[in-house]
Amino acid sequence: MVFELEDTSKVESLFAGWEITLIYSCIQKVMGKVYVTDTGNPKSAMAFVGCFAFPAGEPDRELLLGKPDGFVIMVPQNDRWSELIEECFPDARKITRYAIRKDTVFDRDKLEKTVALLPEGYELKKIDSDIYDLCVKDPVTADFVSAFGSKEKYLELGRGLVILKDGKFVSGASSYTRYKEGIEIEVDTVPAERRKGLASIVCSALILACLDEGLYPSWDAHDMYSVRLSGKFGYEFDHEYTAYELASDKRTH
Repeated sequence: MVFELEDTSKVESLFAGWEITLIYSCIQKVMGKVYVTDTGNPKSAMAFVGCFAFPAGEPDRELLLGKPDGFVIMVPQNDRWSELIEECFPDARKITRYAIRKDTVFDRDKLEKTVALLPEGYELKKIDSDIYDLCVKDPVTADFVSAFGSKEKYLELGRGLVILKDGKFVSGASSYTRYKEGIEIEVDTVPAERRKGLASIVCSALILACLDEGLYPSWDAHDMYSVRLSGKFGYEFDHEYTAYELASDKRTH
């Protein structure tokens, strides 16, 4: 059987050296869960938050098959886990993601100048209670807040901003997840408003807000467009890594 592990310190060593902030969120018990098949002396564990799963330690078939239902992006720790994922989920879609370095030194002046480029007729707003309600109405913007599980938890731990035009969402950047030292950035812009620099503006604003609080705004890229966008803020590409999309038919967007 698969169990949720309460004492996450028991599996810290299994994830050692794996620099992914979503794992930190789970191990630090800020948000997300850690699953094991042995709560006493776990040799394997799977950190799970949002729609991301990170199996670590000794490959464990039972642990993989006990994953949460629905769309999952599963990131293997090594080739042995990759092989087992492919055996357990033959319909999984193998993809490449792009890790970004976690030691970025940001140019505040450049970020502030980017925020100042907000076009007339557009409004930059913090994700507060009212904007949260606006976000959850659409599957695209729901990702900005959904991993937190509730409005109360997002307003306590989450950080985010949106750009509105005529009172409607056109672009936004938010904490997909939160860990003690920072956030993991999620960004999106509606198709009709892309290529207007809105993503650069709202991301710059969010990065500045994080710096003001002493939080690190971590970035991980789904595709090369995201890698190129991150470079505008001073981030540097680190390495490619493999992931698997499971139950893609249940993906929200």
